[in-house]
Amino acid sequence: MSFWQEKSLEDMNQQEWESLCDGCGKCCLHKLEDEDTGEIHHTDVACRFLDHDSLRCGKYMTRQRYVGNCVVMSADLLENLPWMPSTCAYRLLYEGKDLYDWHPLISGDAKSVQTSGNSVKGRIIDEREAGDFEDHLVDWPA
Repeated sequence: MSFWQEKSLEDMNQQEWESLCDGCGKCCLHKLEDEDTGEIHHTDVACRFLDHDSLRCGKYMTRQRYVGNCVVMSADLLENLPWMPSTCAYRLLYEGKDLYDWHPLISGDAKSVQTSGNSVKGRIIDEREAGDFEDHLVDWPA
């Protein structure tokens, strides 16, 4: 059995926790919330620190210093993050589901999330070039 099947999210060490991230980049896309309904709308607008090739944050360790509302993922936050992608390993495990076959921990290939089409690679625009985020609404990150 693998560590994510044996341990709760709360019991994972830092290395295990970090390895759950598949590197899809979906959580680094801007979301818009309807003030009246609370509905979340996804965009294809990426945070300026998301590297469009590697899909990794260029300021990962200090990101909250630069982006105050960037979430530092933790197990206790998951119930309050309904915008997390349905394919996110953290969300899947929180919901009692297993990882997808294309997840790097299953496939053994760090690029499998990209080759499977489950990443934002090639589908995003930098927030500094996007203009009005409302012009970039999409339905695919969910």
